[in-house]
Parts: sequence; C-alpha cells; structure tokens
Amino acid sequence: MSLVDPGSVPAAPKPMTPFQEFWHYFKRNKGAVIGLAYVVLVFVIAIFANFIAPHSPAEQFRDALLHPPVWQDGGSWHYILGTDDVGRDVLSRLMYGARLSLLVGCLVVVLSLIFGVIFGLIAGYVGGATDAVIMRLVDIMLALPSLLLALVLVAIFGPSIVNASIALTFVALPHYIRLTRAAVLVEVNRDYVTASSVAGAGAVRQMFVNILPNCLAPLIVQASLGFSNAILDMAALGFLGMGAQPPTPEWGTMLSDVLQYAQSAWWVVTFPGLAILLTVLAFNLMGDGLRDALDPKLKQ
Repeated sequence: MSLVDPGSVPAAPKPMTPFQEFWHYFKRNKGAVIGLAYVVLVFVIAIFANFIAPHSPAEQFRDALLHPPVWQDGGSWHYILGTDDVGRDVLSRLMYGARLSLLVGCLVVVLSLIFGVIFGLIAGYVGGATDAVIMRLVDIMLALPSLLLALVLVAIFGPSIVNASIALTFVALPHYIRLTRAAVLVEVNRDYVTASSVAGAGAVRQMFVNILPNCLAPLIVQASLGFSNAILDMAALGFLGMGAQPPTPEWGTMLSDVLQYAQSAWWVVTFPGLAILLTVLAFNLMGDGLRDALDPKLKQ
C-alpha cells in the first residue's frame, strides 16, 4: 500500500468573497473596465473642477473670441481647447459641465430608483386591483415618447435644471417599476417568503427586507444604464433650451449656444459633443459589465 505525503496534496482553493467574485467576472469584459476607468476619471474631474480647470467657466476673454485649440494655427496653451463665441475657455466649461451632468444623472437615477422600487414592490407583492392600476399607468407612460413627455413637463413647470431633472425622473420611473415588479413576481412564491409569512412577518418586512435584496442585481444594471440615459436626455433638453439656462456650463446648452459656428469654429461644437458621446458610451459599457457580473445565467 502506497503512502501519500500530506504535504504533496494541493490545498483547496480559498473561496472568493462576493466582491472578488464580482470583480472576477466584471474584469473579463475589457470594454466594461475601460468604461469604469473613464467614469472614475470624469467623477474626479467633476469633483475637483475648481482646482483642475484653468479658468472660471463664466470668465470671458474678450480679446480671444473663438480662439482655436492649441494644436491649430493661432492656438495657445492658455486656451488648450480654444474659446467660444464670447471668449470663455471651452476646457474649463467642459470640466464644470461634467459636474452638472453627473449631478443630474445621480439625482434622476436615485429618485427614479427609489420610487420605482416602492411602486414595483407594491404592484408585485400586493397584486390584484392595485397591480392593475399601477401597471396600466406605467403602460400609458411608456406609450408616450420619453423625450416628448419630458419636454411637455418642462414646458408646464418652466425651463430650469431642477424642473428638467424632475421631468427626467418621471420619465425614467416606468422602467424601474416594471423591472422591480417582474423580479418580485419571481421571488414572491419562493420557500423563504412562505416560511417568513408563516413566522409572522408583515408585508413591509417581506417587501423591503426579504424580497428586495434578491431583486437588486437587475436594478443595479438598469441604474447604470439609466445614468447614461439621464445624461443624454438632459443634454437634449439643454440643447432645445428647456434644461440648464445660459451661462450655466452644461454640455447640451454649450452645443445650443454655438450651433451657428459649427463650420467656422468646429471646436466649440465638437468637444461638448464628444464629452456627451464618451460619457454615455462609458456608462453603457460599464452597464454591460455589471450585467455580466451580476447575472448568474451569464456566469460560466
């Protein structure tokens, strides 16, 4: 009989923590990692814009109207990305605009997520007439084009960054309600919910303590994608003059103010457009990575 040296037996691999498991699957999506890095960079720029930006976003240099970027003939390192039609530094306005766009995105996502989860939990758990009423209202809201609905709401309450944020929250609400309700319907008949009911748990505890934590994965993915939609819709409202009002440094408003110079001064429309494009793309890529990492069906 052969004896096996205990020291030669390989040790069992140490189980991964939930965060390590999440990062293991998330980092396999290279696009998601790149998107996460860009989002972190934008957040850093937005937070420290007061120290990073070379100029004040409202400061006007009347002797440098439509100054070209530094690499173009006539450019200067004093205005790295050039200036707009009234002499404001484009780079500084983009940095401060990132702060406003991310703030609006956070506000819209947080509010729509909170109210969407509440109404979705009620619809899925209570059911019956309550579910029918909530979902028919959701169907009516989804039947209307989201941007058109937001425009109508802003036109009623008046154009401002606050009213635009409220309108975008209202527009995004149906998606969270339907997603939460669908997840609740899957969980509500499971054994742990039945056992908790037998033990005497009330409806509020069942919804927010027992069921909700098991519905968070799709909601997190939807929130990351909703962030990009909020930024894009806010830029659209600003471009149409229904969002942030001049001279507020907001990317959509920056595009609207200088649209007539698109051919003679390409930089005043290109850089705000690129900022919107790259930020929305980064959030979408990060959302795809979150879906891959949080959806058990996609894990190998």
